[in-house]
Amino acid sequence: MTLGILLVSAYLAGSVNFAIIALKLLGKGDPRRFFSGNAGTTNVYRQAGKGWAVVVLLLDVGRGAVAASAAVALLPIALAPWVGVALVMGNRFPLFHQFQGGKGVASYLGTVLVLSPWGAAAACLLWVLVQRLAGYPFIASFAMVLALGAASTVTTGVALSPLAANCSTILLILLNHGKNIQAFRDERQNLSLQSERQETERAAGNREGGS
Repeated sequence: MTLGILLVSAYLAGSVNFAIIALKLLGKGDPRRFFSGNAGTTNVYRQAGKGWAVVVLLLDVGRGAVAASAAVALLPIALAPWVGVALVMGNRFPLFHQFQGGKGVASYLGTVLVLSPWGAAAACLLWVLVQRLAGYPFIASFAMVLALGAASTVTTGVALSPLAANCSTILLILLNHGKNIQAFRDERQNLSLQSERQETERAAGNREGGS
């Protein structure tokens, strides 16, 4: 009974998308219609600047921390990760925003921040490192989410229930980045075609110069 109440509450809490609300209040429009189309921190940064992006990030992380704190207080630790799953589901498919929301990374960070503070801190550092090396936020998010899942698993155990919850959250967030993956593949393909075209033109030029 308690688990059910917490799951529903987490889903409803996740359904309140702070990025959409903030940008609409600022008169910046719906973030789902601009840039990557994601209602999350990155698009808030692009549309409203660093300050508002930080505000939305803190709200998302704080919400995850509150949900996880309730789960730890009221449930066996092995069941706590399922609240994270519900929270990410609400963020991705929000009841209050036509079931089109964000990706749930910040909410998951807040959840793991309670379950494993040092693990969450290490995951954030990993995000910074991968972002600097790869230059793509979604790749950095992949690395961070995997680290968060590992940290959560260490804390909650490798029994079937917590392991299934942690794996489900990771898989859900990765699937939420489908558009980013496709855009990345298209970009790499275009660069490859452009490089091949330049090589062909250079080879043709060399043949003409040698004739």
